[in-house]
Amino acid sequence: MKREILFGLVLFATCGFPAQSWSRVGESASIQQATETKNEPTAAELSRAEIPAKAVMRTFGNQEYELRSAAEAMPDSKWDYRPAAGLFKNEKPEFGPSEVRTFREQIKHVACSNFAFAAELDGTKPPEKCDKGGPSPAQTRVELLTYLRDSFAALNKSLNSITVKNMFDSIEGPYAGPNTRLGLAEVCVWHVADHYGQIAIYLRLNGIVPPESRPNPPKLQDKY
Repeated sequence: MKREILFGLVLFATCGFPAQSWSRVGESASIQQATETKNEPTAAELSRAEIPAKAVMRTFGNQEYELRSAAEAMPDSKWDYRPAAGLFKNEKPEFGPSEVRTFREQIKHVACSNFAFAAELDGTKPPEKCDKGGPSPAQTRVELLTYLRDSFAALNKSLNSITVKNMFDSIEGPYAGPNTRLGLAEVCVWHVADHYGQIAIYLRLNGIVPPESRPNPPKLQDKY
């Protein structure tokens, strides 16, 4: 907890966003939200056609865009960027690295975790040590972007298999287990959102506006 609090204070102190910039971001977000609201189904319409998988994917699909688009936006020269380098090198956490992850390590961790959650939902063996990067040899920007894309494809398939009949099935495994299928789905949404919140600040600290926060967010790439 101490490490997370200090990290947050460091990032807050170093971002230095002008108040006018936040105002413009808020104004753009309000306009975009108003436009999107006009095209979205009503709560009553959603309720008539709702199933567990659709309810989960309605949020998780947004999380995929945020995470993958942020990864695509970071130039290759910044993938080894680490906020507060050296500040936590003497920490000894039970899980994960002692220091704040580099951008490269963030992406690899999320991809490995996606595959791990998908495996648990499917009842197969998940990859080991995702908190340390996992077993994948992916290392370059292109390799990791492809790894991340494929991990979302795998997890999307598993989440879309959740039904009324199986949503409370027991799920065992080292990642967020023991749990139920629906409970693990909630963890999947939370986990991607948690790391997007971190890497969005990585982008901001390098002068890059996350695609999700731009007036006209670009589409995700299919190939790299």
